[in-house]
Amino acid sequence: MVSPGSDSPRFAYKGDRLKPLRAFCQTARLGSVSRAAEALYVSQPAITLQLQALERDMGVRLLERSGRRLTPTREGQILYELARPLVEGIDGLDAAFRDEVGGLDAGELHVAAGSSTILYLLPKIVAAFREQHADVRLALHNVTGAGGLDLLRSDAVDLAVGSMLDVPSDLSYAPVYRFDPMLIVPRDHPLAKKTDLKLEDLSPYGLILPPKRLTTYRLVDLIFQQNRVPYTVALEVGGWEVIKQYVAMGQGISIVTSICLTDADRERLAARSLAKYFPARSYGVVMRKGKFLSPQARAFVDLIQPDLFVRGGYDETGHSER
Repeated sequence: MVSPGSDSPRFAYKGDRLKPLRAFCQTARLGSVSRAAEALYVSQPAITLQLQALERDMGVRLLERSGRRLTPTREGQILYELARPLVEGIDGLDAAFRDEVGGLDAGELHVAAGSSTILYLLPKIVAAFREQHADVRLALHNVTGAGGLDLLRSDAVDLAVGSMLDVPSDLSYAPVYRFDPMLIVPRDHPLAKKTDLKLEDLSPYGLILPPKRLTTYRLVDLIFQQNRVPYTVALEVGGWEVIKQYVAMGQGISIVTSICLTDADRERLAARSLAKYFPARSYGVVMRKGKFLSPQARAFVDLIQPDLFVRGGYDETGHSER
């Protein structure tokens, strides 16, 4: 018990520190009191009271308004990083205990991934997981870009597998695989056998690229801009399979990642390395920082690469290439 003259803080709001910390973590993550209240199934006034009590207890302001969102102050960010693993550990205790007791004989696993990852990278991993854990219900969510990040942040999926150029501060990215950038053209195209291929050689020919919102388009635009080389887009279409088909039809040329090139593709297309100009694309595992890894998720990640995010189910510092 704290003596009246002690400098140690005393927490008085209904004698429970976990609820205010949970309210604070949800508000900091979601950016608003109303969304935190919805996530915790309590009223907005209750969240407000818990936040006020926590700020009184800590003696500092923890949240401030930035536009329409509430964001942590410097002190709030420190508390958030300390409290989140504790809150999520307590909240996930029952499920984690049941999983450990029951092993991997049941449960479910939700993984977010883009079409190319699902089509080219995950088949062997999924097959191995299904063979070893046939009773686990595995759901692959086919999403790209911001859609996958939204699923991670809302805990609708356990993890994501894919490629990232920019890693937000609330996520951890552990790159595992690397694939070279490749120019693909019809086999009878003038660039198919051109010696000393330069970026400028691509300018006269229209490019077939994925939509602008995707990483590939942004990367192609960045490299051409940095090298001051003009380019034109002949066709914008989603999906590597569709792009390869249209290139084979002579509708344009494209810059793809070698992950999507098969032996059958090399019989109808010429592929030339562009590693001199474009960085290799990494693919790996994406997680929300502080996310508890269930035994099912742990088993899936270990099939990709053992010992990723091994800190007792939490990742403190995260992994990032950039």
